[in-house]
Amino acid sequence: RMETDCNPMELPNNTGFEEDSDYRDFEGTDVKDMRLEAEAVVNDVLFAVSNMFVSKALPCAEDVAYINVETRERNRYCLELTEAGLRVVAYDFDQTDDRLQTPYHETVYSLLDSLSPAYRELFGNALLQRLEALKKESQS
Repeated sequence: RMETDCNPMELPNNTGFEEDSDYRDFEGTDVKDMRLEAEAVVNDVLFAVSNMFVSKALPCAEDVAYINVETRERNRYCLELTEAGLRVVAYDFDQTDDRLQTPYHETVYSLLDSLSPAYRELFGNALLQRLEALKKESQS
């Protein structure tokens, strides 16, 4: 299996999970809960896909989570999120296919960019709108 260096998206410090008894064992360690990572990934790109959510059918652990995504082209994928990055593990929701040998992507952006032309366009437009807004701000 291909491993790549990856800088997973950092979660804000105020996630509030310190209070949750399920996570008490993680206090003081560098272990990231991949379910929290997966939720952050989903929230980041939900605007540019038809549907995206963390799988409840597949097991989440501190080192792996699964994300279901349906692109604007109506293609469905199940993504695996690990420290190595994200990769497609099946071509439907809540599935994994061990025969699939898909490459890891460091970011959800590069993975979706490779899967969905509509994502690429929506993301590009959102970026342009943000730049325009920043330009207007700096001119006022």
